[in-house]
Amino acid sequence: MLGAWALRWSLPARRAPKRGKAPAGPSPSVRSPRGELSESQPGGSRTPATAGQVWRESVKQWRAEGRIAVWLHVPILQSKFIATAALEGFTFHHAESDSSTLTLWLGEGHSRLPGYATHQLGVADYKCMEIPGGLSDPGEDIGNTAVREVFEETGIKSEFKSLLSIRQQHRHPGAFGISDMYIICRLQPSSFNISFCQQECLRCEWMDLEELAKTKDTTPITSNVAKLLLYGYREGFDKIDITMREFPAVYTGLFYKLYHRELPDTYKT
Repeated sequence: MLGAWALRWSLPARRAPKRGKAPAGPSPSVRSPRGELSESQPGGSRTPATAGQVWRESVKQWRAEGRIAVWLHVPILQSKFIATAALEGFTFHHAESDSSTLTLWLGEGHSRLPGYATHQLGVADYKCMEIPGGLSDPGEDIGNTAVREVFEETGIKSEFKSLLSIRQQHRHPGAFGISDMYIICRLQPSSFNISFCQQECLRCEWMDLEELAKTKDTTPITSNVAKLLLYGYREGFDKIDITMREFPAVYTGLFYKLYHRELPDTYKT
């Protein structure tokens, strides 16, 4: 970001369940910080007909509790419950060799659940203190993802400048055990007034970069990127930037983007 300032935001706290008797339906085995539920035993000893009735009551209670989504993991030997789940609004998300996963969006508007892939690409601009960002849409360039996500979450307009760092994590628990690539970008803002998305953020504010680099109340990613930005701000961003160039591909009419450290002019020809 421009100058020695960075944008930080935090997620809204999960709404506490209301007191009262739990539904007789499936008990979620996982409750995520974003209010998502994960159910791993769709039917138990029930028949599809009785399971459908139980799910209906469960969904009503989950909506009342403020849950935003349900993940239904169906072992292959219980596939008879898939048709019943579909009648209750569940849709396929992905399938593996011995199970399938269905989802039901309970929140407002269209579903914001991520799609499934062999690799997941998350892009952020440089959450307690997090960097605004999210998943790339299919066919979306890295820089465009960063600009779009920052605007959607904070209302800040910006321009992509460079890549700063890449985090690679295999068997990511939050990405169905697949590999996750998390790319940190440097953007230059063209607006500074924050109008953050209350569905995704609890708080959003500009923060002094030196303070962000020193605080203990953040993640190792945010802390290290803050130090990297400080170094670039003081010594020149050419020391840290990974820039982009576009080239024609070997396939007619297609182009690709190559990211690398900036070359001296004498090496570009």
